[in-house]
Amino acid sequence: MGNAAGGGDASLLRIETRGAVLTVGLNRPAKRNALNDGIILALRDCFSAIPDAVGAVVIHGIGDHFSSGLDLSELTERDATEGLVHSQMWHRVFDRIQYCRVPVIAALKGAVIGGGLELACAAHIRVAEPSAYFALPEGQRGIFVGGGGSVRLPRLIGVPRMADMMLTGRVYSATEGAAYGFSQYLTEADGALSKALELAERVAANAPLTNFAVLQALPMIAEANPQTGLLMESLMATVAQSDKEAKKRIRAFLDRKTAKVKPT
Repeated sequence: MGNAAGGGDASLLRIETRGAVLTVGLNRPAKRNALNDGIILALRDCFSAIPDAVGAVVIHGIGDHFSSGLDLSELTERDATEGLVHSQMWHRVFDRIQYCRVPVIAALKGAVIGGGLELACAAHIRVAEPSAYFALPEGQRGIFVGGGGSVRLPRLIGVPRMADMMLTGRVYSATEGAAYGFSQYLTEADGALSKALELAERVAANAPLTNFAVLQALPMIAEANPQTGLLMESLMATVAQSDKEAKKRIRAFLDRKTAKVKPT
């Protein structure tokens, strides 16, 4: 099982702070940022200690690729029990990303496949550049997704499209990915990281309670039965609008100190 119970290898991530934005670079470029236990546990350590001053996180890949997925060399020695424990370890780490205190944006380029796609799905916003491509080769490898992909990805693209990917090995381009829900933004060449940083700076400037509601309450409301969801929405709206930050921002808008919404 390697070091699954220990700490991560900090050298496998390149972590930098840019104002209120924390950038987390997957740092195995020679391996196309394949995900081994060390990098997964380093992500766990990183997302367990987001500094208070950070308002958003950007995950990206060092080199030409976001991530080529699970490092298959780590699979050869695992029995069934170890495989179960390993999958659940990935689930816990990716949950820390999905349920992070602040919004997480993934900047995608090159390979976004297998476990790399599962990692991207744990982010809240995905930005892709034209070099990005999406695939789930597990079906051809005789294995199954184990990092939460069967839960998160169908909510983005649907079960039939994910089944097709796993059964046939279909690869989606960045352009197709933007159309089908893999990413919310498609940039020019080499533009994913800069666009992700721009978005991160924007969302970091939001009221913290609003970001909390979007990250934590919205997914639960969407999955609830309608009446439960509406009640949760009312409660969250009441809490949000009673916050001092909300009152200050509404007053600034009414006093014409903030711009009205206009098409860009």
